[in-house]
Amino acid sequence: MPTVHVEVEKKYVADEGFELPPLTELVAGTDAGRDASVTPVAEGESVRQRLSATYFDTADLRLAMAGLTLRCRTGGDDAGWHLKAPAGVDARSEVRVPLGPGGRTVPAPLQQMVWAHSKGGSLRPVAEIVTDRTVRRLVDVTGRVLAELTDDRVTARRLLPTDGLEDAAGAPMSWREIEVELGEGDVELLSAVDARLRERGLQEAPSASKLAQVLDLQGSARTASRNAKMTVTSTGGQVLLAHVREQVHQVLAQDLPVRLDAPDSIHKMRVATRRLRSALTTFKPLFAADVVGPLSAELKWWAGELGAARDAEVMRDRVSKAVEGEADVVELTPVAAVADAELGQAYRNARDRVLTELDGERYHALLAALDGLITTPPWTERAEAAAGTTLPRLVARSYTGVRRLVKEAGHTPAGADREELLHDARKAAKRARYAGEAVSGIFGQDAAAFAEAMEGVQEALGEHQDSVLTRERLQDLALHTTSTSAAFLYGRLHAIEEARAQKSQQHFDAAWKAAGRKSLHRWLR
Repeated sequence: MPTVHVEVEKKYVADEGFELPPLTELVAGTDAGRDASVTPVAEGESVRQRLSATYFDTADLRLAMAGLTLRCRTGGDDAGWHLKAPAGVDARSEVRVPLGPGGRTVPAPLQQMVWAHSKGGSLRPVAEIVTDRTVRRLVDVTGRVLAELTDDRVTARRLLPTDGLEDAAGAPMSWREIEVELGEGDVELLSAVDARLRERGLQEAPSASKLAQVLDLQGSARTASRNAKMTVTSTGGQVLLAHVREQVHQVLAQDLPVRLDAPDSIHKMRVATRRLRSALTTFKPLFAADVVGPLSAELKWWAGELGAARDAEVMRDRVSKAVEGEADVVELTPVAAVADAELGQAYRNARDRVLTELDGERYHALLAALDGLITTPPWTERAEAAAGTTLPRLVARSYTGVRRLVKEAGHTPAGADREELLHDARKAAKRARYAGEAVSGIFGQDAAAFAEAMEGVQEALGEHQDSVLTRERLQDLALHTTSTSAAFLYGRLHAIEEARAQKSQQHFDAAWKAAGRKSLHRWLR
């Protein structure tokens, strides 16, 4: 089974004349160094390793362009198949799978994990890298590895496909690279070592990985960034295509983090999916209806699958936080256990369903359709008109929809019908916000201010909706619990949520008043 390891590291380029100082010298003055009298630190025996890795990708390097590296490596302490993906600043998630009998066929679990980028295309060797490594470790008195410093002499070559059975090798490259990886030490230790190495003349490596340097991905990125800046004279289609591409990229970028249960990954993928559907709805006259109609329906389906998991996660955290806030009222141990078990299981069930769908034909078909949307956009004639003329009117129409729903809700008595109208108003406000953000690149502060105002309306209505759903869940929990103390607590939390709902109404009134300022709508002509 695959295992996941998170790396926090920094890489540097070094010439052959550079001499690495002792690790204890690099941490002198840090917390680890100052506390040496209490928790002594020392440099362990250096270890030499020879690592040989073959990297796999599609012929057009889709994985590498997405920041992923997939390799089969022998030698060292972690020989096997490795899939690496960005996981924040100076961090990468590494999925590890044992070597198995062969090293030329990517294991099925890893093929599934990269499908969103490979689209099922053949994964073939694209580079070979041999590293002669010297490993030095900073350890404490208990033997814990606080940090690891590696001094690498790298020899690499790119593999080029041929008509025969073998790959042709490009010209060999060689360089020296210093890497510092955080072990069980804290981030401040890594920052301190980084500062000391820079003081000694080292510079951060230009590429995040050795593979990126072999494939010259920095050069490819520079070429890709030379796109012309959009203006109001650009066509509406050009402006929208840039926005749609960004959202499709985000959906793909979150595929692997969702599989690895990375924090906030489901939320980010859900937001990108909703932004895509919102763009197809708000700017519908610019798209061919026979193409975007079915696509919009599939985006709604996928947002719903992600939403079930996200809503279960939010509900679990909201109720858990509310229970903690009542710690001085009743004995919470049994109550917390019941709530955590029931709500936690609901989240796990919803997430398992998402994981199943990620490997399903329907999701794969959706990704293929999104790829078609950005490679051959189904524009109508209206997409050829100038953005400054076409887009503001469509954004204005989205605001009109919000205003109509808010007005109708204001004339509806409290109850289920009014709650449904407010729920619809929240979704409409979100579409208006997304519409403003989609065109903010060319309409600047005017569109940004409009989007911010719509976000305020959306959040106020969202807080109200969260309270409605939480009250429903608390009532259900109270009805089915066998603990009288738990039922009592759930009743108290229900009352607290009712008070929150009243406050959210006040927040909404203020946000809606602010969103109606004429200055926010002058550009929507």
